[in-house]
Amino acid sequence: MKNILLHPTYFPSIAQCVAIANADELTFEMHDNFQKQTYRNRAYIYGANGRLQLSVPIIHSHKERQLYRDVKISDVDKWQLIHWKSFEAAYRTSPYFEFYEDDFQPLFKLKSEFIFDHNLKCFEVISDFLQLDLSPKFTTTFEKNPTDLKDYRYLANARQEKNIVLDPYTQVFHDKHGYINNLTVLDLIFNEGTNALTYLESQHLPNV
Repeated sequence: MKNILLHPTYFPSIAQCVAIANADELTFEMHDNFQKQTYRNRAYIYGANGRLQLSVPIIHSHKERQLYRDVKISDVDKWQLIHWKSFEAAYRTSPYFEFYEDDFQPLFKLKSEFIFDHNLKCFEVISDFLQLDLSPKFTTTFEKNPTDLKDYRYLANARQEKNIVLDPYTQVFHDKHGYINNLTVLDLIFNEGTNALTYLESQHLPNV
C-alpha cells in the first residue's frame, strides 16, 4: 500500500495531484516550519502573457521560525477578487471553465484565518471534483526522513521541480507560448474536464 506524505498547498500543482491520484493513503505534513517562495501560499496559472503567479498574502511573524499551520492570511488588497478575475481572464475560453466555475468560485469568497486551513478547503473541493477517495491523515511530529511514507514534500518547492516532466495537453494560450509544464491542477481541470483524473493516473514522478 502506497502512503504518501505531502504539504497541503494553495490549489496544488499537477505534480502533487499525480502523487495523490496514484496513492492509496495520503498524509499531510502539519509540523513543518513555513517556508517562503513555495506552493504553500502560491499557485501558477496560464495567463495571456504566459506563466502567472498568484500569491496569497500572509501576515509575517517577527519570529525567526513559524509553524506552517500557525501562519495567518492577510486580508489586504482584496486578493481573492484579484485571483478570481485572473482565473476568469485565463480560462474563460477554456473548454470546461463555464461548467465548473460555480464549483470553484465559492473558494474565492471563503474567509479563512490560516493559510493551512484554507489550503485544506481547496483540496477538499478539488478532491471531490476528481473523485479521489482519500481521507487525509496528519502527521503527529516532524520527521526529516520518514521511513513508512513516500516523501513527496519536495513538490511544494517550485525550485525542486526541474526534473518533473509531464505529458502535454492542450492549453488555452498554447499557440502563443507553447505548453507550460506543471501549473495548478485547475489548469488541467478547466482544459481537460472529466479526463483530468485519467491524465493524472497516467503520469509518473521521478524518484528522488
